[in-house]
Amino acid sequence: MMDLILWRHAEAENFLEEGEDLERPLTQRGEKQAARMAVWLDRQLPDGLRVVSSPARRTEQTARALGRKYKLRAELLPGGSADDLLELAQWPRARGAVLVVGHQPMLGQTVAQLLGLRSQDCAIRKGAVWWLRHRQRQETAETILLAVQSPDFL
Repeated sequence: MMDLILWRHAEAENFLEEGEDLERPLTQRGEKQAARMAVWLDRQLPDGLRVVSSPARRTEQTARALGRKYKLRAELLPGGSADDLLELAQWPRARGAVLVVGHQPMLGQTVAQLLGLRSQDCAIRKGAVWWLRHRQRQETAETILLAVQSPDFL
């Protein structure tokens, strides 16, 4: 069994200058979103969890709110693919749980691919978490959506 927890970065500032996207910090509202979601996640997350984050400033700030060790991985930068994310997480081969802090549309594309949605993309709100589980039932591999949580409802 493997859990894949996808956490989209919280609300970030808008920069108009080209090339500054990776430096965009969280807004005050985004900091509150990340803090609320971190409290909820901390109560749910299993021991032995691996946490990986895009090195963009807004995703690192979101990951930091959790207060656990995390690794920055360039594969999660904007422009990456669902396949990059799944390979990094070792889905579904790994055991345990992986929390990925990243960006749209990569996170939504990953959800769409794993759940077999018709659309190539699934909208994931800023600061929201989607929790998926891979399990083997007799001869069948299943992907289950365990939870979707938005910071607006915490």
